[in-house]
Amino acid sequence: MGSSLITAFALMLIIEGILPFVAPAAWRDTFLRLASMADGQIRFIGLSSMLVGVILLFAFG
Repeated sequence: MGSSLITAFALMLIIEGILPFVAPAAWRDTFLRLASMADGQIRFIGLSSMLVGVILLFAFG
C-alpha cells in the first residue's frame, strides 16, 4: 500500500509539472484566472476533480 501511494504521488507530481514546463505562459494565465474566481467556483472545480478521480479508480482500479 505504501509503495502504491508513493507511486501515485510521484505520478501526480510529474503530471502537474508538465504544463509549467511545456507552456509556462499558459500555466501563469490559468492561475491568474483561478485567482480571480470566487471560492465557490474553485470548490466546485475541486469537487468535480475528486469525483472524476473516484469514478476512474472504481472503473479502472
